[in-house]
Amino acid sequence: MITQKMDLDVMTLQDLFGVTDTNLHALEQELAVSVVTHEGTAEIRGEDEETVSLAAETLRTLDKMRRVGEPMNEFAVSRALQFVRSGEAAAAVAAMKDVIAYTYSGGPVKCRTVGQRRYVRAMEESTVTIAIGPAGTGKTYLAVAAAVAALKRKEISRIVMCRPAVEAGEKLGFLPGDLQTKVDPYLRPLYDALDELLGPETVGRYMENRTIEIAPLAYMRGRTLKSCCLIADECQNMSLSQHLMILTRLGEGSRMVLTGDVTQIDLPSPADSGLERCAEILENLEGISVVRLGGADVVRHKLVGQIVKAFEKSRVPAGPTKEKNAPPAGRRRRRK
Repeated sequence: MITQKMDLDVMTLQDLFGVTDTNLHALEQELAVSVVTHEGTAEIRGEDEETVSLAAETLRTLDKMRRVGEPMNEFAVSRALQFVRSGEAAAAVAAMKDVIAYTYSGGPVKCRTVGQRRYVRAMEESTVTIAIGPAGTGKTYLAVAAAVAALKRKEISRIVMCRPAVEAGEKLGFLPGDLQTKVDPYLRPLYDALDELLGPETVGRYMENRTIEIAPLAYMRGRTLKSCCLIADECQNMSLSQHLMILTRLGEGSRMVLTGDVTQIDLPSPADSGLERCAEILENLEGISVVRLGGADVVRHKLVGQIVKAFEKSRVPAGPTKEKNAPPAGRRRRRK
């Protein structure tokens, strides 16, 4: 049996290990070690030196995460372990120190992974940023947070956000109401992010005076956008020609962020998606950054990251699939 001791003050131990030692049990289960605490000392016991050292380094990383304001829970344990295993613990903790913006309630918006920090830096330094990654990596939310921060600093005068009005594998049929009422459900994630960052009243006022504009992609054709930040969301559901259309809206003093998840293409023919091709064409141009996020950057429930990795491993597309033996589009089976 290999043992290693760590000195931690009592308050730190309470924060790290959680209510009824929930976080401690999560670490013990992940690494097959046992941790015994006594008067500010944590003793780690395991079958081999490598595992014990890994557990000790994970505890140190958790303590550093706690000091920069990260909540201590089971998800934090799995993230800290992931950082240590990948050798990115120091860089990840450093990324968590930078505050991008503050929410309406006063909470700080921070990067929580190395990939997210790379994404935010790209938005700060590049005119056009293309972010490709799975669900839960903060692509849209961080883009909105960075745009709101730039607006408050008066670096831009407007925020324009758009996304294609494409149904997510379902046929909704006729929707009642005027055009705005019909398209609002497709734009709801953008409203949600703005409400959290600015508050519903401020968002309403900004939309009335057109400081903030949220619209379907189709409304962007023919426009020139000056001194603004344009965020195009769900770009995996845009064709290559639509990417060209939105990119050429860029005006003087503006910046642009395109986000998308190529594993969730909702177009009738997934091959029509132009996001990956657009990224390949533009990747080496000065002033344009392409950032690729992965399962390690998922900051939702820890199961989301595991689900993403499982799909990546099996290479099964997460988008809608056609029913087997379905008749070709535009044709119906004859009734016998």
